[in-house]
Amino acid sequence: MLNRRRFLVAGGAVALLGQGRARAVGADDATLRATLDGLGRADPQVKLERLAIFSPARLSPPAALDLLSVRSGLRVDAELIRCFPFSRPGKGVYAVSVVGGAWRDAVPDVARIDADTAAILNDAGAGVVLPRALLDRTVRAVRGAAAGASGAVRVALDRQAMVLDGLRGQSGILPGVGRLSDGGAYFALLVDRQTGLRCDPATLHAQFVEQWHRIRSRADVVLSRIGLRHGAVGDRIMAVFREARWQYSDDDAGRDRAVAEMNRWLDRARWRIPVLFGEVPPWCLDVSARRMSAPDEAARRPGYRVVAGPGRSGVYYVDLADIRRRPCWTLPGVVHHELLPGHMIQLPMEDLANPHPLRIEYAPGFAEGWAIYAEQLAVADGAMEGDERALLGHLHWLLFRIGRGIADTGIHVRGWSVETALAMLREVQGEPAYFAAIAADVDRICLEPGMRAAEALNWLTLADRSARARDRIAFHRALLDHGRRRLDQLPMEGGRP
Repeated sequence: MLNRRRFLVAGGAVALLGQGRARAVGADDATLRATLDGLGRADPQVKLERLAIFSPARLSPPAALDLLSVRSGLRVDAELIRCFPFSRPGKGVYAVSVVGGAWRDAVPDVARIDADTAAILNDAGAGVVLPRALLDRTVRAVRGAAAGASGAVRVALDRQAMVLDGLRGQSGILPGVGRLSDGGAYFALLVDRQTGLRCDPATLHAQFVEQWHRIRSRADVVLSRIGLRHGAVGDRIMAVFREARWQYSDDDAGRDRAVAEMNRWLDRARWRIPVLFGEVPPWCLDVSARRMSAPDEAARRPGYRVVAGPGRSGVYYVDLADIRRRPCWTLPGVVHHELLPGHMIQLPMEDLANPHPLRIEYAPGFAEGWAIYAEQLAVADGAMEGDERALLGHLHWLLFRIGRGIADTGIHVRGWSVETALAMLREVQGEPAYFAAIAADVDRICLEPGMRAAEALNWLTLADRSARARDRIAFHRALLDHGRRRLDQLPMEGGRP
């Protein structure tokens, strides 16, 4: 809990911050927001022309970030459409798949199904067809949906399944977009759209692999210190996961104990926040871990959060359904990622800035990149000092996240097969992440090129800029005070925006 003095000091800081923002509101803020709201589905180049009248100098800092981020993202969209006419910026590569399409709607609409079918045919003309394994699974899924429908919906779904099945001859075995004409440039644009950085994909892959080697070396040292000195790092991590003495009991007492221990870690993290960030809104610190309701646990609902705000406590409801797969040493990293200093610092402060939804669309990986960086920051600040297994848990999470980036670039840039990606992730992680089975993760990576690479790139870029900042608190505040941003809008090395 917050003590009264810290609560009042933080509250005063937020009041002053609010007054500063009120004075800093730009002359064109309301006009810009109305213009952004009205952009609709116009061509990206037309949207850019509509935004050309605005100057960041006449806007408040949050509105200026809205403008700069949206302009940056729209330039990428315009290039995607110009160079790759099949592109649907922000809507994925494939019109229909096992995870997307009107066929998955609770009440499918015939017009939307037919529009998807037309898009499938149009994409096929440009050589964009689901890879074979995912195509076959999508056909089966759409046929299953048709079997449960009736009337015109059933006819439309049957027609869509027939069209998809007819594309098997054009479908290839390799799942990456690198098989498309100029697929490497396409992947680079997808990453740019999500981050604001244009990277050479092959260089990005090499950067991720280098980071993996560094994390693996650290994990090797920790494993050796706890007595596991022989074998591959992934195999030894799997062995530690099986040690019964670190597991919670599979009952209410075990789950209650897990949440209580998470909150003890959170208490330790809470009082280090001013050292890392200066004063923050008091509600950022009014957060806790809690168990899910019994129905949610029974339904195996994934972990979720309620973001803290004025008059609203922040909560992370942790998924403990399969608690035997969550040894106690894996949860401190979850605390620092999901709560403090991770999502529950960045997201509540972002709410104060009220970024336009288009800014969020063009910086989708920032929040996750921040949370990974923040977890790493907490460890560097000594959060896990003296607890080797908690440190191993943190390193396992980092291996999981860098492994996703490697798999993303491996599949889409280096032409990996699904089998190669699966083998690589097993080598990198050893034990799968609690909420992400490796096979399911590879499916998502195949269907969402660039997304996991963008998250990893956000994390590594924030860590690199932080290491070079002359004033770390100033750097953090420049990142947080006005909400998320694309990486081309990061503060300079001195911490100034």
